[in-house]
Amino acid sequence: MMRIGVVGHRGYDGLADVLARLTALAKRLDLTLAFESGLHELADDHERLDEPDQIAALLTLGGDGTLLRGARFLAGRQVPVLGLNLGRLGFLTSCGVDDLEPALTRLASGEFRAEARMVLDARALGSDGGERKRWFALNDVVLHKSGFARMVSLHVSANGETIASYAADGIVIATPTGSTAYNLSCGGPLVAPTVESILLTAIAPHTLSIRPLVLPPSAEVLVRAEDGPEELLVTVDGQVGTTFGVGEALAVRRSERPVQIVRFPGTTFFARMRRKLGWGGLIERDERRDG
Repeated sequence: MMRIGVVGHRGYDGLADVLARLTALAKRLDLTLAFESGLHELADDHERLDEPDQIAALLTLGGDGTLLRGARFLAGRQVPVLGLNLGRLGFLTSCGVDDLEPALTRLASGEFRAEARMVLDARALGSDGGERKRWFALNDVVLHKSGFARMVSLHVSANGETIASYAADGIVIATPTGSTAYNLSCGGPLVAPTVESILLTAIAPHTLSIRPLVLPPSAEVLVRAEDGPEELLVTVDGQVGTTFGVGEALAVRRSERPVQIVRFPGTTFFARMRRKLGWGGLIERDERRDG
């Protein structure tokens, strides 16, 4: 019997109905469901999800943010993640709510492709060089100011070699998966998610000479705050993080353990770009051309 973990966002309309449908499908497909603490009280007669090594697959109910949170919960475990989109964009998710039954059936029978997505291993280092915080990021790690109008001066290096001193509002260090998120909003490049690389994009740079940079996946990026507000923020996948001060360092490199995202036939990266982001112009025109 396959054991599937379930995490979800309780703020979405229709979640109760999705949980009821999911429970009925699990019985039919002989699946065991384990719900995270926020959902467990809504799902009667089901187990509670406490540890990532308890499951063979993870189902996320919500949007991209819920999938990102679920990916961090796995903490590097090589467990396929099936994202069910209950919101609007859902760029990372595997399918929409109307596809719950066929998607869960394919997951249970192994009729899917697990697409390995590069993850960042990020560490906040104190002024003494000691590690005080550590995270895994599927999208990005962002070092930025917290409400101050004053710019930040950041010294950025890769594998011990200086890249530049950035005068900006902050910096986005992104994976290819995260290239369509905050990186894109800051003018960074789009990268196909299976092309492993580390992206550096300044937030509102104060000089025209600072442009987005694509580094090889072997690079270890080190960012130090040289000047600016007394307190900065590190934000991971837009959800968790810590404060950051002058003299401290942010060390980011590729994690050895990727995240496995469930993909079904027909759900390609470029198709999602056209449909979700309106990439390349008119969706109706592109659909007629593809047809």
